[in-house]
Amino acid sequence: MIRRATAADAPALLALWRAAVEATHHFLTAADIDAIEAQVRGYLASDAQLWTVERDGRPVGFMGLDGDEIAALFVDPAVHRGGIGRALMAHAQARGATWLGVNEQNPGAIAFYQRLGFEVTDRSALDSEGRPFPILTMRRRV
Repeated sequence: MIRRATAADAPALLALWRAAVEATHHFLTAADIDAIEAQVRGYLASDAQLWTVERDGRPVGFMGLDGDEIAALFVDPAVHRGGIGRALMAHAQARGATWLGVNEQNPGAIAFYQRLGFEVTDRSALDSEGRPFPILTMRRRV
């Protein structure tokens, strides 16, 4: 079930985010993850448009949308390859989302988006906070 996330979901979504990042973002140090976690906590508490997938009464994935951008997508590593990411992406596309940014150092995510018809259209050497984590812009092929 995909539904809008609520403020009550924030602790579970933060824990899910951390587990997903630790499983997939091997280029980040523990200190990097701790620093970014503070930003994610703020994002989850903001008025961002957040959607979550629930299974057995608990969130197993979530995404953030910002206009036509998929601003965040994270899936509990325990359910990777179970269709959660695809379901969230279909939900995003049904709401007009056409592009996203992804860490260049996360080849699994890049391959996932490519399988869904996205292609790299731009590259930034730094992330949005000016850190040395290159970001690829990917857009869905029409």
